[in-house]
Amino acid sequence: MSFQFIDTHCHFDFPPFVDDVEGSLAKAAAAGVEKIIVPATEASSFERVLSLAAKYSPLYAALGLHPVVVEKHTERSLELLAAQIATKPEKLVAIGEIGLDLYRDEPQFDRQVCFLEEQFKLAKRFDLPVILHSRRTHDKLAMLLKRHNLPRTGVVHGFSGSLQQAERFVQLGYRIGVGGTITYPRASKTRDVMAQLPLSTLLLETDAPDMPLNGFQGQPNRPEQAARVFECLCELRSESPDEIAETLADNALKLFARL
Repeated sequence: MSFQFIDTHCHFDFPPFVDDVEGSLAKAAAAGVEKIIVPATEASSFERVLSLAAKYSPLYAALGLHPVVVEKHTERSLELLAAQIATKPEKLVAIGEIGLDLYRDEPQFDRQVCFLEEQFKLAKRFDLPVILHSRRTHDKLAMLLKRHNLPRTGVVHGFSGSLQQAERFVQLGYRIGVGGTITYPRASKTRDVMAQLPLSTLLLETDAPDMPLNGFQGQPNRPEQAARVFECLCELRSESPDEIAETLADNALKLFARL
């Protein structure tokens, strides 16, 4: 039986996809991936992401300033973000990818928090959900989310924290992104989290071309791999594949109202 999937996080404006858009979309469609959300990472990519979404029906846009490239962001970046959102692009579904990251040696964390909080204000102002990046920052991010109390909440993408941390995000109204990490047998903590969380809290994603699946290390990840992430999730969960597929898609449609 074939299932329909929504890849809620794919950097489709990056190589190799942007070099072969139609071929890449055909491969995704053949695997059942019917919609793909493309999050921007910096102001210079806003136009590229929006134009892809406008041109290709399976693609949808999210606009945001990613914490890993915080040194590229300026006040002007925030002004451009606000201006683009204010034009209400038809296929803009979220603000993202935004968040916090303590992975690098010099993360400029205070600056990250400043940009994140400004983008939370935009999420409130324009009534949009957020797509959140969090690496080694789950507790700090949860505190900020509680303080800002966003009306449309969002998703903590590529989650690999503890069950307790996941449950805290869920209690705040946030979804949890399930990606290729669960295909690695050694990722027992993440696999256990995705097995135990309520199915209603999960979203399917690839983070392509990043986060390659087990067995595909060294290759660019691709949106069609959402089908393999789904298969792995089915092995971890007690619900039927039909119920899992239907609920994952429904979760995405409820959160991203413009899909």
